[in-house]
Amino acid sequence: MNWKEALSVYDRDLQARGSAERTRRAYGVDLGGFAEWAGEQGLGPVDVRHRDVRRYGAGLSNAGAAPATVARKLAAIRGFYGFLVRTDRAGSNPAELVSSPKRSEKLPTVLTTEQMRSLLERIPARTPLELRDRAMLELAYSCGLRCEEIVNLDLGALDFETEQLRVLGKGSKERLLPVGEPAQRALRRYLDKARHALAADPRENALFLSKSGRRLSNSDVTRRLGLWTREAALAAGVSPHALRHSFATHLLEGGADLRTIQELLGHASISTTQVYTRVDAARLRDTYAASHPRA
Repeated sequence: MNWKEALSVYDRDLQARGSAERTRRAYGVDLGGFAEWAGEQGLGPVDVRHRDVRRYGAGLSNAGAAPATVARKLAAIRGFYGFLVRTDRAGSNPAELVSSPKRSEKLPTVLTTEQMRSLLERIPARTPLELRDRAMLELAYSCGLRCEEIVNLDLGALDFETEQLRVLGKGSKERLLPVGEPAQRALRRYLDKARHALAADPRENALFLSKSGRRLSNSDVTRRLGLWTREAALAAGVSPHALRHSFATHLLEGGADLRTIQELLGHASISTTQVYTRVDAARLRDTYAASHPRA
């Protein structure tokens, strides 16, 4: 089995297990780079040993790759060989014995409740695009949605009667999320007054449409959020994921427990959700330092 065959069969396995196209592309890029390097060393997929994977990771670091990038590429290799072992195409996983570099602890960007209010209320909601943006960002913050979850929403995703949003998340896992009243009002206005003006094809089922009537892309959402971030005079670099981080942090500050936040975010592991406890602790330290006379 050569590299092309091995990567092709792994991609089909990822597809069968419901991995998103974006995830599969990312794996393809990371594993393609490793396959090219291994091929230059005269190594086929089953010839690779743990020292080869370690040497590859060290080479990436020496070339200036960030620890998080090296860790991601090693994780992709680990997953690839896990599949080969599981399907009896390889006898062992050479990446299992290779430790990933320690990542620097970077806390996610979080807006305050006042900043979120300023951002959302700055959108005037007069034109179809403004109505769409207000509904889209209200819903993203109300439900803690990933960017790809926003653009993949279809008509009928929100049940106004039960006040719940049906979302298809990572790994095609479905979850039902409660939706706040401001988001419901914004979405009703968009559906009543704006979507029909954007729709070019009546067969298009996407909830949020571009000005040309097609389903929005992730970059469309990022660009429009950047526009309103500047309008609200907020710091640059606020991404759609910052709305998700803000959603989780504000829930925690309001007294929600981690398990509930984990379920709402669709995290597979509670350890992923625990980052928000560090955000909350960091905010407490900052408030203490700014407020206490003997801090």
